[in-house]
Amino acid sequence: MNPDRLYGVLREPHISEKISVIGEQSNQYAFKVAPDATKREIKQAVETIFKVSVENVTTINVKGKVKRTFRGLSRAKNWKKAYVRITDGQEIDITEGAT
Repeated sequence: MNPDRLYGVLREPHISEKISVIGEQSNQYAFKVAPDATKREIKQAVETIFKVSVENVTTINVKGKVKRTFRGLSRAKNWKKAYVRITDGQEIDITEGAT
């Protein structure tokens, strides 16, 4: 795979309370990814950037919220989220991949 594409697949880590709880229980992490990224590309990107072995990748298309203002309706952009499960005994340091 093209190295530029590899680094373009993962946009940013998605951090929330739900992710923190899931991560402690089942060794999962969440990332915002490119809308056209495949599970195979996401797996390769995480394994290359963070140097861990990935067991499973689950993706979700998140619809942008509709907001109502006095000017009318506006909508946030749709985005794609990936849950990545890594093998037991390994962990991802989110700040490590930002170098």
